[in-house]
Amino acid sequence: MVRSLNLTRHCLGLDTRIECVVLPLAGNNGLWTLICAAGMAGAQPSTIKAQGPFHGAFAAESILVDIAENLQGMGYEQAADVPIWRLHIQAELRRLNGDRGHPLRDCQRHPDT
Repeated sequence: MVRSLNLTRHCLGLDTRIECVVLPLAGNNGLWTLICAAGMAGAQPSTIKAQGPFHGAFAAESILVDIAENLQGMGYEQAADVPIWRLHIQAELRRLNGDRGHPLRDCQRHPDT
């Protein structure tokens, strides 16, 4: 099953882009999320949205497939280039994990001085 996709659409002289990724949430409890970033190609994303949590990767992946089919019906095509907004998506994942009360794994609570 697909865990990420990059789509683009050329319309009225502008290129829009959507990147979607299925990622596990912190806590090793089997919860996954789908994060999508969208905006103009070659710029910062103008919006980032998350869906979930989903119980298991398969549930999130099936939503990703549905979204891809819908966007392709609107004229988006799969892009062959590499993801450009991965850092933005990772930041959203960190925010989601923080909102759920999960500390970051590499943080020290009492660093040595």
